[in-house]
Amino acid sequence: MGQGLQDFYFQAQRRGFARDFQLRVVQIGGTALTDSDFVMIKSTTLPGRDMNVHTVPFMGLNFQLPGAPIFKGADGWNVKFHATQDFLIREEFERLQHEIFDEQKSGAAGKGGSGDLSLPGFDRNIQVDLIDDKLKTIRSYYLIGCFIRSISDINYNLQGPGQPLEFDAVLAYQYWTRTPDGVSGNIFDTIGDVANTIGKVTGSLGGVARAGSSILNAFRG
Repeated sequence: MGQGLQDFYFQAQRRGFARDFQLRVVQIGGTALTDSDFVMIKSTTLPGRDMNVHTVPFMGLNFQLPGAPIFKGADGWNVKFHATQDFLIREEFERLQHEIFDEQKSGAAGKGGSGDLSLPGFDRNIQVDLIDDKLKTIRSYYLIGCFIRSISDINYNLQGPGQPLEFDAVLAYQYWTRTPDGVSGNIFDTIGDVANTIGKVTGSLGGVARAGSSILNAFRG
């Protein structure tokens, strides 16, 4: 297999191309939004990931060492919605903001104040699915620990032609994974950990059995 014209033709037929509409938002943690709301999404993004690189000089050469990941854009994942006439989608994001800080809520001095400023938990995830030509999910991504950051203005034009309106919701998150619980999705790592644990338990039981045998032999002697 080479990289000629026929090779490209064959791979294009066999594998297809990802299209700009083949993404679905399935969940935004903390909201009551469902598919009937998510179908009103106009656009959003699948986030990327970078790596820290550390330079170590030695004898005139700069060696590049990989470091921890950088989740660029984690402070602002944008999703654009059609503004529905019932305004229920925007209202849901407004509710999330007021859970964090509500200027009208009664405080110790009868004034508005903060709400829940804690780090969001694993129940506050965003799930984004990539789909194929038959709308089948081919992989899922989970943005862990999300919270609403901003809701955009909606610009009205009282002399306009009746153009449908839209708005943006911007959410921050901590990092993304391929599993909903925020841990490594490598099943072989999980199996290896279980096997190591079983091996340690078996070894410990063997040690207990040997110790017990030694004690019995001592009494017999």
